[in-house]
Amino acid sequence: MKLAAKGRYAPPPPLPAHAQSVSDALARWPEVHARTHWLLSNERDERDERDEREVDGADFYVGEDEIGHLHLDGEAHIAVSKGLREALIEAGAAKPFRWSASFVAFRVGNAADVEHALRLFKLAYDRRRGTSEAELLVRARFFRSAGGSAAPSDASARRSPARSA
Repeated sequence: MKLAAKGRYAPPPPLPAHAQSVSDALARWPEVHARTHWLLSNERDERDERDEREVDGADFYVGEDEIGHLHLDGEAHIAVSKGLREALIEAGAAKPFRWSASFVAFRVGNAADVEHALRLFKLAYDRRRGTSEAELLVRARFFRSAGGSAAPSDASARRSPARSA
């Protein structure tokens, strides 16, 4: 999603410890803009608009383009191309994000997951900064999951089908 469509600005909220480590690192990368990720109101009423009363995590952008976000439960959704998505899933580095083919999912639940999540976000970051798809695909094919944490958490499995991307 484009930055302009995300609603009003608010600083990113506090996250669980390991997800916070990822958030802090991303916010320090050149050209990255961090802000609140608002809950989609269609989780309650089927409309596709932001509910700017309920915080749902932290968004990260390079310019106007989202590289991904972290939810309050530590689940990361990383923006990728279709080819990159397939390569990451095949390598076991991420899980498909069931509500959008433009994202992959990865649960940041422990210290080992921090570096893994940052490597996933780095692919999205480099893509937005002009790295070729071919180079990103080579990197993705040799990506290995940190301790199998690519699986969504139990909490994310219970989420509404209208979960925001």
